[in-house]
Amino acid sequence: MLRFKFKALLSDKEFSEGRSISLQEVSDKTGINRMTLSKLANHKGHNATSDVIDKLCDYFDCEIQELVQHIPNKKSDNSPEN
Repeated sequence: MLRFKFKALLSDKEFSEGRSISLQEVSDKTGINRMTLSKLANHKGHNATSDVIDKLCDYFDCEIQELVQHIPNKKSDNSPEN
């Protein structure tokens, strides 16, 4: 599973700039739909396109690993291996 650290990066940006930043502001500056940003912030396991990831990396001026973390899926004893 991919974990998006969007909320943490947004919080860090708000702190460093000393102001609140709305999802609408991020949407306006990146061209990413506000609903997509809301899903990234609030829905575990939301799937984002590479274009969205690229735009967010540009917005936060960060590397992809600062935005996205890979969480290995836990395999059960009965699941087939790939």
